[in-house]
Amino acid sequence: MDEGLKDSILNALEMVIDPELGIDIVNLGLVYNVDVNDEGLCTVEMTLTSMGCPMGPQIVNQVKMVLAEIPEIADTEVNIVWSPPWGKDMMSRYAKIALGIG
Repeated sequence: MDEGLKDSILNALEMVIDPELGIDIVNLGLVYNVDVNDEGLCTVEMTLTSMGCPMGPQIVNQVKMVLAEIPEIADTEVNIVWSPPWGKDMMSRYAKIALGIG
């Protein structure tokens, strides 16, 4: 996958906001990997802030919605994974500042 497409995907994913924290899933460090195959299937490997996150299905739907806007992507598959477990150290500097975490 070329870097331009990867940047487009990550920029689109920055529009998906975790409703509990009010920060996008990219800056929260929830997106572990993105890939697009030759048929235009985008696979997003991501996690949630907690296993019991009630917003999981809503976040997955938003991921699919924003990526549907990218012409090179025909379909999106979202894989929720729990390893490695998410932690505050995975957040970007921006997210830490926004949430008041040193």
